[in-house]
Amino acid sequence: MTYSLKEAYYTLQGEGARTGRAAVFARFAGCNLWSGSEKDRATAQCTFCDTDFVGTDGPGGGKFETARQLAAHLAATWSDAASTGAPYVVFTGGEPMLQLDVPLVDACHDAGFEVAIETNGTIAVPPSVDWICVSPKPSSTLVQRTGHELKLVFPHEVTPDSVVDLDFQHRFLQPMDGPRRAENTAAAVDFCRRDPRWRLSLQVHKLVGIP
Repeated sequence: MTYSLKEAYYTLQGEGARTGRAAVFARFAGCNLWSGSEKDRATAQCTFCDTDFVGTDGPGGGKFETARQLAAHLAATWSDAASTGAPYVVFTGGEPMLQLDVPLVDACHDAGFEVAIETNGTIAVPPSVDWICVSPKPSSTLVQRTGHELKLVFPHEVTPDSVVDLDFQHRFLQPMDGPRRAENTAAAVDFCRRDPRWRLSLQVHKLVGIP
């Protein structure tokens, strides 16, 4: 298949259990819960997305005809920036499971990468993916119900109580960004204090000003 990549860049993971870890972020174009167009936001299944995943015109973006070509591109993105360490790639979107497949996971493993994904959980993730982070979204069917990290934007229609018993190693509440971020952060802090099964996740990359 041809892979459509919005952008790929070297940065630090800014959220969740692996905050601070160096990574190549590979953002696929496209999503199954929103077109990405502002005219469609009000009727989208996920109305609060703050990410541009339309097209292939971002830094390091483009179209790649084979899994090997894309894996080599990601490997070059890592090696151009990191002088040592184990390569780590995070596939995100949009919704990365519209494109991430077993051949690409295998090609990334062959290139030395540990492979992570950040997904809305509506499509099953290949078991060969090393780290699975699921962020459930409203009005969608959650198919991927196990993984390493459950990250819930807070507050919204999917409540912590409705997903807390799913089989994940880590559970995070992440305050919804936007004009009410301070209020949402305070509410998330209060919830995590009352229910220690949840931990607070902040978008550190926004706080320190990195991609």
